Amino acid sequence: MFGDLMGMMGKLKETQKKVEETKKRLNTVLVDEKSNDNLLQVTLTANREIKSINIDNALLKDKEQLEDYLILTLNKAITKATEVHETEVAAVAKDGMPNIPGMDMFK
Repeated sequence: MFGDLMGMMGKLKETQKKVEETKKRLNTVLVDEKSNDNLLQVTLTANREIKSINIDNALLKDKEQLEDYLILTLNKAITKATEVHETEVAAVAKDGMPNIPGMDMFK
């Protein structure tokens, strides 16, 4: 019994390390998003850190329009980055989880 428990604990620690490595790697995965008319482009990492924002000069004339573009485009980019992040981390975590009887009902 204790051998199984120690094995599970070791596997959990290994999985935790892999998850942390995956999160570091996600700093290099870039997610690009554009407004529908390509006047605004943003790039985020899969860890949801903004890397760049490119604004067409046409948007600089109207502050409210620019703010709307930023909100819409950044929210779309954050949603995409979150999906990538959660998928990658969940795959690593699921792969490394020990086989605990009864836990398969939570899938």
